[in-house]
Amino acid sequence: MINSNSKLSLGVEFGSTRIKAVLIDENQAVVATGAFEWENQLENGIWTYSLDSVWQGLQASYAQLKQEVKDKYGFTLSKISTIGVSAMMHGYLAFDKNAQLLTPFRTWRNAITAEAEHQLTQIFEFNIPQRWSIAHLYQAILNNEAHVEDVAFFTTLAGYVHWKLTGKKVLGIGDASGMFPIDSKTKDYNTEMIKTFDTTVCDKNYPWKLKDILPRVLTAGQKAGALTDEGAKLLDPGGDLEPGIPLCPPEGDAGTGMVATNSVKQRTGNISAGTSVFAMIVLENELSTVYPEIDLVTTPIGDAVAMVHANNCSSEINAWVKIFREFLESSGIKMSTEQLYQTLFTESLKGDMDAGGLLSYGYLSGENITKIPEGRPLLVRTPNSNFNLANLIRVNLYTAFGALQMGMKTLTEKEQVKVDQIFGHGGIFKTEGVAQQILASAINTPVSVMETAGEGGAWGIALLADYLKYAEEGLALEDYLEQKVFAGAKISTRQPIAEETAGFEVFAERYAKGLAIELAAIENFNI
Repeated sequence: MINSNSKLSLGVEFGSTRIKAVLIDENQAVVATGAFEWENQLENGIWTYSLDSVWQGLQASYAQLKQEVKDKYGFTLSKISTIGVSAMMHGYLAFDKNAQLLTPFRTWRNAITAEAEHQLTQIFEFNIPQRWSIAHLYQAILNNEAHVEDVAFFTTLAGYVHWKLTGKKVLGIGDASGMFPIDSKTKDYNTEMIKTFDTTVCDKNYPWKLKDILPRVLTAGQKAGALTDEGAKLLDPGGDLEPGIPLCPPEGDAGTGMVATNSVKQRTGNISAGTSVFAMIVLENELSTVYPEIDLVTTPIGDAVAMVHANNCSSEINAWVKIFREFLESSGIKMSTEQLYQTLFTESLKGDMDAGGLLSYGYLSGENITKIPEGRPLLVRTPNSNFNLANLIRVNLYTAFGALQMGMKTLTEKEQVKVDQIFGHGGIFKTEGVAQQILASAINTPVSVMETAGEGGAWGIALLADYLKYAEEGLALEDYLEQKVFAGAKISTRQPIAEETAGFEVFAERYAKGLAIELAAIENFNI
């Protein structure tokens, strides 16, 4: 039983649809949680979140967690040993010298930096995806946007929240690797590429150099500042939380996913599935060439990672579940959300291995891997397709991993990358054995899920906060995870099913050919 003197660590992660707070004890077990649902908005063609909603969500999720502590353990939360903040990687939050936001937050979901992506990839000879922060900055330069001259600092969402809580303009190396390329040897931004960038834009005569407006890079285990008086009030407006709490470096959701699945060692990997889906494979060797579908980022300690990122995953599944919920409610039938997902996912097991000839694209936004610039969710079938409930759910599960599978093939077939262990995490895996099995068959690799899979990145950043105490003792992050966190973890593993793998390949061919339909929908269907 915890009490007011317990050494607790708090992790808060800003996901694309939910802000979640997780409190863990000295044994790394979750003792309280809080959550806040939010959604991005498409405003003037830009996917964004308002900064007001950032703080509303943070305070609401913390307040719920604080109340749970009061209800379950009988004390008011005021002392926390360590805190960590994580969020969706990439995107663009730019501020002037007075800390004023210069342009609405441009999230990772935007596919508006194709010109910058192409030019920077050529200039650096290094893949720079559209969602990276440097691509957003350079695209603003190419667009001659007036605000660029006034940029004094730009960062990610996690970096922004951390800055406001501590006053420190820093970033964990994993999140920083989604802003600008990292040199894994120096554990810092690639200095030659910074020089190249400054030279490329020197004719603009901006009053800044790139290094001066980027957040400082830190690795896991380094202290990243402490909660200020102002920060404590931002987190807990009730005034109970004491300032002075150490914070770990703010990290991106990719890094927290690696931590939450014990996937920071070479030849390990994880796949995080939510609104977007991405695979993170810790590399033994450098890739032989530049692949537009493969990002090179790092673990929270700076080791090189191949990242396959698809912008769309579960949103269309959630939309269909909402339709079925509306039907149940209109029929006077009550069913919990968890039971509804479980019922539908389980029904998909009855479907045909190729999803009955159905084709679906859950593209609420553009998709970089398939070169689709905008989102048009589609369901397509022929008169001969086997259109039933099982295949409808199965095709939506298949398409959730469709773009990811394309990128993974590049790693495993072209680069012969070896992976000993892949873990899946995220809400899509909560229904035991369904999405996990489909993913294993899709990538033709065993996929493991831990009992903590549903906790995801919020637990991961809580672990990184907790790790601060052990880093002082000289314990390496991978040893902390092995010895302190996952020593007795319950793990379930699903092997690929040959028939399902073959069926997914049939679907994958249909998926690739049907992209012309998606492009036609973008051209001809607008509201």
